[in-house]
Amino acid sequence: MSSYLDELNEAQREAVLQKEGPMIIIAGAGSGKTRVLTYRIAHLMKNGVDPFNILSLTFTNKAAREMKSRIAGVVGPSEAKNLWMGTFHSVFARILRSEAEKLGYPSNFTIYDTQDSVRLISSIIKELQLEKEKYKAKQVLGRISQFKNSLITVRAYYQNPELIEADKVSGRPKIGSIYKEYVDRCFKAGAMDFDDLLLRTNELLTRFPEVLAKYQDRFRYILVDEYQDTNHSQYLIVRALADRYQNICVVGDDSQSIYAFRGANIKNILNFQKDYDDVKMFKLEQNYRSSSTIVQAANSVIDKNKTKLDKEIWTANQEGESIKIMRTFSEGDEGRFVANSIFENKMQQQLPNNSFTVLYRTNAQSRAIEDALRKKNIKYKIYGGLSFYQRKEIKDTLAYLRLLVNPNDEEALKRVINYPARGIGQTTVDRLVIAANHYKISIFELLHQLDGLSININSGIKAKLNNFRDMIRSFQIEAASKNAFEVADLVVKKTRLIRDIESEGTPEAVSRVENVQELMNGIKDFIEEQHQKEEDASLAYFLEDVALATDFDKDKEDVPRVSLMTIHLAKGLEFPYVYIVGLEENLFPSAMSMNTRSEIEEERRLFYVALTRAQKQVYLSYAQSRYRWGKLIDCEPSRFLEEIDEKYIDFISPKKEQAAGNKFINKDIFGIPDENRIRFKKPLVRKVEKPLKKTAAKPVQVKPAKNLKKLSDMQGSQNLFDHDLLQGNYVEHAKFGKGEVLSVEGTGNSKKAEIRFESGDTKKLLLQFAKLKIIG
Repeated sequence: MSSYLDELNEAQREAVLQKEGPMIIIAGAGSGKTRVLTYRIAHLMKNGVDPFNILSLTFTNKAAREMKSRIAGVVGPSEAKNLWMGTFHSVFARILRSEAEKLGYPSNFTIYDTQDSVRLISSIIKELQLEKEKYKAKQVLGRISQFKNSLITVRAYYQNPELIEADKVSGRPKIGSIYKEYVDRCFKAGAMDFDDLLLRTNELLTRFPEVLAKYQDRFRYILVDEYQDTNHSQYLIVRALADRYQNICVVGDDSQSIYAFRGANIKNILNFQKDYDDVKMFKLEQNYRSSSTIVQAANSVIDKNKTKLDKEIWTANQEGESIKIMRTFSEGDEGRFVANSIFENKMQQQLPNNSFTVLYRTNAQSRAIEDALRKKNIKYKIYGGLSFYQRKEIKDTLAYLRLLVNPNDEEALKRVINYPARGIGQTTVDRLVIAANHYKISIFELLHQLDGLSININSGIKAKLNNFRDMIRSFQIEAASKNAFEVADLVVKKTRLIRDIESEGTPEAVSRVENVQELMNGIKDFIEEQHQKEEDASLAYFLEDVALATDFDKDKEDVPRVSLMTIHLAKGLEFPYVYIVGLEENLFPSAMSMNTRSEIEEERRLFYVALTRAQKQVYLSYAQSRYRWGKLIDCEPSRFLEEIDEKYIDFISPKKEQAAGNKFINKDIFGIPDENRIRFKKPLVRKVEKPLKKTAAKPVQVKPAKNLKKLSDMQGSQNLFDHDLLQGNYVEHAKFGKGEVLSVEGTGNSKKAEIRFESGDTKKLLLQFAKLKIIG
């Protein structure tokens, strides 16, 4: 038997040896599907199939290159080069090059990228004299992309009254006109966009039967990887090409179908057996990647989905560590937990940074993780996007704030003088730079002297420049009496920065708004942390802290780094240690994906994908509270935490608080029944140098109702009695735990308490920010 077959287990070997007919390979996470796909192609070639007759479709160029390299190792590089292997777009672009003239395109047609398409649509919107605020180019392109991937041509659009009505209701009745003009202009320019590569291939195979017959005869064996991620347009192309010989092999895992937002249709894999007769099914159920605990825990979650194919993933790997669940007080604490845990694992086990990954549901969550890793001097890399402080919307907001602290900051001024758009063009900015250099003053100083200096700018533009200058001056005046968060909040609202981003109406715009919101959360977190340490919490100091963060980002030396990415990007990857953060309702599962069962099931599949990235250890974390636009809100643990079989998990901290009982009696005196069923850690009590003084508890003096409002308005305070704290009181702090008040000093918002905690540490805390709870 050939040596490459010896590398396969029984289920894998059966799938490789199956030569003829339709077949589906259900490949669980970590089950070696790439090896099976690769060796099946090699085996076909070894058994007389001409590589020119094999079509292998992948979802990434990287996957295609890796597979081709492996195949070359079995059959030789010369024969491997003859395979038709690549992504849907690359393979069908190749076909279209050969057949383009039938569709009226030149064979050397241009392929427009997203930027090219956006620019063209922007021109069309301008030429049609449509309102830019209603017809955002990116939003319109997204709508057109949806049409094309659903095979809705311009002709089909105008034959569908429901689509036309939907665009009217959305306030954009001219979408059809833009779509038609866009298609006509692309055709005239001899250009196709990415969606055209699929749409035009469908057109080619439908309108020209002889072309379809030609490629059906050529592609006698078709293999499709990640079949669960195919959209309607891709599905129809594959179906047409495979219809003659029906030697089609699709590989995928319904449990890892997570791209519905891109048009992927899970029904393609679920209904495969209905599309063809005598389909043979092969299940790759042995996981080679993860520990037994991780595999079984992931199974216990995905079993909750009703829409799925039957399979039972198992592994012969060791049992491994239980899944650790950490409850933290805030997102800042969550970031610190992740950084500390990575640091400890690195030190204890001598591991490089690239042994770890941190996965999150939304890009905005990276901010707290990045800040914590940076402070621990742990190198990291953001995948699929820029580091938090390098994102455009963050740099725009920070540029405004930099301008308030230093109005002579020319780069900051140039960045925001016409953002959001206020009619100040690049020509005007260039003239301002020249004039400022000529008079040897800053541009902002120049804006105060527009009428007195000789500058070639008309009165209308001068008025706009004066308005910008006055707005910045008003922010500076406000900044003199407001804290960093209040100033930033004012800037974001008054500049309408958020409204400008939201008006794009794209999924990317939602993510960008979340990023600005997270910046605001970060400022609030920074203020409270600085106040607790009794250090500078000014806007200037915050910007200095951020500048250090961005300097950290610039360090591009080639060293191992912790990987930070969204779960969607992690698909297909694996890491020894995986941290999944933000496991809270409305965050994961996302608030935007909780309206139907299918949406919740996709979110659950996303959690399954996250769990199964891990080889050795998984850490899950959630916060009890998070900031939303600077306001602290309570969070509820994600339903997915409840869905993991409890025998596979270990709560590092309590899963949830029980309802408060009589706080004047220590409940521990009554014991804890059936200890194994209660998911709570026993209260941590350490020996201290001096035993806590057993001072009799002072009765709490409840304020009259008229004073309650004033006390509840205190910034950062969660307890109405913070200002009534007395020496000898016992208190609880969210981070430091329980302790005894040794002394109280100061008045009003400057009032401090010295507290000795059970850990043995003694700390002085400002009551305004300490969030203490009196427990006795």
